[in-house]
Amino acid sequence: MELIADILLIAGALGAGLYCIVLSRRLNRFTDLEKGVGGAIAVLSSQVDDMTKALEHAHTSTASSAASLDSMTHRAEGVAQRLELLVASMHDLPVDSERSSMSSEEEGDVIALDKTLFQTQRHQVQEAAE
Repeated sequence: MELIADILLIAGALGAGLYCIVLSRRLNRFTDLEKGVGGAIAVLSSQVDDMTKALEHAHTSTASSAASLDSMTHRAEGVAQRLELLVASMHDLPVDSERSSMSSEEEGDVIALDKTLFQTQRHQVQEAAE
């Protein structure tokens, strides 16, 4: 009886030892930096770093684009105000019915004055737009 108990005890110890060897190999493969979970963690960590850099770059470019858009908006508002003033000043010019009562010499002077005003205002608008 003791012999059978010793044999079973030895078999149990060998089984436990074999089980430990199998577990050890699985654990080594599991934590392997190239193929296992350790490798997956290393890859994910590098991807997080890359995404953080990309996010910082996107934030920087967005901020510079917003500043550029803001300055362009202010310039456009200024040009729009000047255009409104030009349109308002065009209402002060004589109407064609008033021109019909003028002599041809006076009409030529008014047309020349209109062209000069238009060209001057056009030049000012172009300078403001630049």
